[in-house]
Amino acid sequence: MNYFLKANKNLLTYSLIILIVIPIFGINFFISFVSNILLLLFLIPLLLVILVFIGFNSYKSKINKCNNCGAISLGLSKNCMNCGANLENISDNNQFDKKPSESTIEVVAEEVK
Repeated sequence: MNYFLKANKNLLTYSLIILIVIPIFGINFFISFVSNILLLLFLIPLLLVILVFIGFNSYKSKINKCNNCGAISLGLSKNCMNCGANLENISDNNQFDKKPSESTIEVVAEEVK
């Protein structure tokens, strides 16, 4: 018997806690407590994925591409590290700032013989 108590000390402790908690608080409390723990186990990874997605988008918005040589920089400097071109006018050449009529390509149909 003494060996059983030493080997299964954690099992005995948890079973005593459960036997004390269930009569005092009821089965409804115990079920809701376990379900809340399981809910947290599923929601914490989802929260971490959302935080990684927000961080990635924040990092992505700071990346600048040089119009002169095509080098990529993190937006910490004003000049390109490759060619020395000014990186502050990148927003002027951004396609999202243009009107749709300026970026539309006109297509002319030709008859193929």
